[in-house]
Amino acid sequence: MLKNILFNSKRGLATISPLVIKNSRIQASVILSRTPQITRDATPFEKAYFDYREKLERQESTTTPTEFYFKKGSVAERRWKNDEEAREKVMNDPTKSMTEAVEESRIKWESENENLVAANKVEKLGRVTKADLENDTKSLDRALQRTLYLVVKNTNDPLNPWQFPQGPVDTSEYLHEAAKRTLQEQCGADMDTWFVGRQPISIYKQSSTKGQDNGVKTFFMKARVYAGQVKPGKDISDFAWLTKEELVNTLSRDYYKAVKDSLGDL
Repeated sequence: MLKNILFNSKRGLATISPLVIKNSRIQASVILSRTPQITRDATPFEKAYFDYREKLERQESTTTPTEFYFKKGSVAERRWKNDEEAREKVMNDPTKSMTEAVEESRIKWESENENLVAANKVEKLGRVTKADLENDTKSLDRALQRTLYLVVKNTNDPLNPWQFPQGPVDTSEYLHEAAKRTLQEQCGADMDTWFVGRQPISIYKQSSTKGQDNGVKTFFMKARVYAGQVKPGKDISDFAWLTKEELVNTLSRDYYKAVKDSLGDL
């Protein structure tokens, strides 16, 4: 109870006594990211190298004792023998990878033995999700091979309508405290997040404009999201989970330039 009272007191003070240092209002922002959920696709060179290593290891390895690993006449034994035949056919063929040969052979074998594999067949999930097909930028189930970053549309900032969650720092707060408070105020309390550290990873400086006595310095804190979803606050009209490439066309040029080196390439 006491903790909530103190938190709400700080929350109220944030708009009453904003921190100003050397004619600059101090803001805290959160670069909240969802890390890649699956490994990325291999490049053609990587695929060729992996296939070369696989064929080389196969040449130097001993024969697998099938009677030890498989029950004689079982579906598993027949499937394994089918895979072995496919591997042997492409051992001396540099134009075709062993992985592709086995995959093609399995598809053919399963179609010819539907009754045998029906009970034990395992369906693989696709690497492209429904959110990818629908371009649903509000979903965390998109771009599974890439890092996604949370950006919000702030109705109170005409110069940078799309930005990372950010707000003023109160004179009684540390940067990381202000960042956590701002994230909760703007995006709700239903996300499981972890702040990587208490030191900012980037800074964005804005000079004072007409009618304002002070400029603005925004310090960016790094955080991860593990579960949950955004519930926009009253000043947030929209939000999106975007890749680094998508941020280029969403954030203002100077804003993106200030943070781009702090964003991962994957």
